[in-house]
Amino acid sequence: MKLIVKYIGKHLWIFLLSTLFLTMEAMADLLQPAFMSAIVDRGIRNADVRQILFFGLCMLGIAMTGAFCAVMRNRFASRISQTIGKELRRDIYHNVQLLSMENIDRLRPASIITRITNDVAQIQDFVNGIMRIMVKAPITCVGAIVLIMIQTPKQAPVMAGIILVVSFLVYGNMRIGYPRFGAVQKRLDRLNGVTREFLSSVRVVKAFHAQDEEMERFEEVSGALALANISALRTMAVFSPFISLTVNFGIVLLLWISGSGQSAEIGRLMASVNYMTQVLFAVGMISNALNTAVRATASAQRIQEVLDERPVQRMAEEPLRPVIEGDICFEEVSFAYSGAGKEALHGINVHIYPGETIGIIGSTGSGKTTLVNLVPRFYDATKGRLLIDGCDVTQIDMSLLRSAIAVVPQKALLFSGTIRENLRWGREQADEEELRRAALTACADTFIRQSAQGYDTMLGQGGVNLSGGQKQRLSLARALVRNPRILILDDCTSALDARTESDVLKGLRSMTGGATVLLVSQRISTVMRTDRILCLDNGCIQGYGTHEELMASCKIYQEIYHSQIGGEYHG
Repeated sequence: MKLIVKYIGKHLWIFLLSTLFLTMEAMADLLQPAFMSAIVDRGIRNADVRQILFFGLCMLGIAMTGAFCAVMRNRFASRISQTIGKELRRDIYHNVQLLSMENIDRLRPASIITRITNDVAQIQDFVNGIMRIMVKAPITCVGAIVLIMIQTPKQAPVMAGIILVVSFLVYGNMRIGYPRFGAVQKRLDRLNGVTREFLSSVRVVKAFHAQDEEMERFEEVSGALALANISALRTMAVFSPFISLTVNFGIVLLLWISGSGQSAEIGRLMASVNYMTQVLFAVGMISNALNTAVRATASAQRIQEVLDERPVQRMAEEPLRPVIEGDICFEEVSFAYSGAGKEALHGINVHIYPGETIGIIGSTGSGKTTLVNLVPRFYDATKGRLLIDGCDVTQIDMSLLRSAIAVVPQKALLFSGTIRENLRWGREQADEEELRRAALTACADTFIRQSAQGYDTMLGQGGVNLSGGQKQRLSLARALVRNPRILILDDCTSALDARTESDVLKGLRSMTGGATVLLVSQRISTVMRTDRILCLDNGCIQGYGTHEELMASCKIYQEIYHSQIGGEYHG
C-alpha cells in the first residue's frame, strides 16, 4: 500500500481537490433526508404549501450541487488514476531495462508482462475507487449514523451493535481474501506464460500436430486460474450478504423500536430509515472497495518486487572508458546460471587479439552461446576474469562497452516497422549509403529491393512476413550498420544455404575491417576458414588453434569434422 500512497502523493493537489468535491457530494446526499423530514413534519403535517415548496426547492438545489460535484469528482478521479497507471508502467519498464539477464530470468518475462498490464490495472481501479467510493462511503456512513442519532437518539445502541458486527465482517473479508487474490495473480502469470510460449512456437506446435497437448496445458492453467478466482470471489459471496443482512436487520429493529404511533415522528422516522439505507449502501461500497483494496495491495506488492529489483551485475563506482580495439582475454572464467546445479563454463583460458576472426564450435549445450554472452555483459562470470583491452569488463562503462559491440543472436529478432527503421537500430545516424552497403554485405539488398516498397517495406512483429534466411540477413545487416569493434555472430547463418553463407562471410572480412569477430556455428564448414577455432565440450575447452592444428590434436573437433564432411583429411 505504500507504493500506492507514494504515487498518489505525486498528484496530491488533484487528489485533495477531488476529495473536496466528493465530500460536498456526500454532504448533499446526507442533507436530502433531513429536508424530506422537514417537508413531512412541517409542511404536510401542517398543510403548509409554502413550507413544502421552500424545502422542495432546497432539495432541488442540493441535488444539482451534488450532481455538479459528482461530475467534477469523476473527472479528477479518471485523470489521476490513468496518470498513476501510466507512471507505474513507465517506471516498471524503465527498471526492467536496467536489469541484467539473470534478474529477468528469475522474474520471468510472462510475470513481468502481467505486472505491467493486469497488476497496474488493479491499482488504477483502486485509485479510481478511492476517489469515487472509498472516501465518499465512510463520510456517508459516519454522517448517516450521526444524523440517525440526532433524529432518533434512542437508536444509538442499535447503531453501535450494527457498527461492531459490520466491522468484524469487513475485517474477516479482508483477512481471508488477501492471500486468495494474491494467488489469482500468480495463476494469471502462469496462464500468460503458457499462452506466450504457445504463440512464440506456434509453427512447431502445428508441425508436430501437438494442438491437443497444448490445449490440455492451456485448459490446466486456465482451470487453475478459474479455481483461484472462485476461491477469492467465494469470500465476497459469503461476507457481502451477511453485511447486507446485518444492516437490513438494523432497519427492522429501528422500525420496531420506533413504533408506529405518533405522526409527529413520522418525518424523523422516514429520515432515519433513509439514513439506514444510506448506511447499507455505504457499507456495501466499503466492502467492495476493500475487496478492490485487497487485490490492489497484492498487485502493489508484486509491482514493488520489480521496482526494488536491482541488477545482479556489479557496477563500478568510477567506470573505466578505454579505447576498445577488440582485445579479449578470458582468465580462468567459469559461469553457472542461477539455480543450475552445474557450471555452463569451466576454467576458460583464451586470448583473442584485435582483428581476429574466431570460430567457436561444439556440440549442443557445450557453452558456445554462454561464452559469447559474457562479452557484452549479458551475464557476468561467476569465477575468473574477462578482460577487454586489458580492463576487467565489470569495470568498463556499460554504455561504452555495448556501443562497441554488435550481436546477431541465434534467433533473428526484428521489430514492427520498416526495414529501414530496423536497420537503423544499429545506428540511428546511418545514411542511405551505409544502410545499403551493410545490406549488400549481408546479401539482403536484392530481396529488399524486390519488395514492393523496398527499404520502406513494413515488417510485422518479429518479421513474420519474411523467411528465416531473410530475417537472419537483416539482423546481420543491422549489426554491420553499427560498425562495431567486436562483432558476435551467434549461429546467425544457420538458415542460409551454403553459397549465400559463403558470400556473407566473404563480405564480412571486407566490411568489418579490423573488428574482432566471434563466429559461433554448428557447421564446421563455417568455422574452418577463420583465423583460429575454439572447440568446446561440456563447458570446457577441448582445443584452440587453426583448422589444421585441431585436426591434428583435438579428438572432439575430428569427430565433428568426420560427422559433417566425412572422408579422410589430408591437410
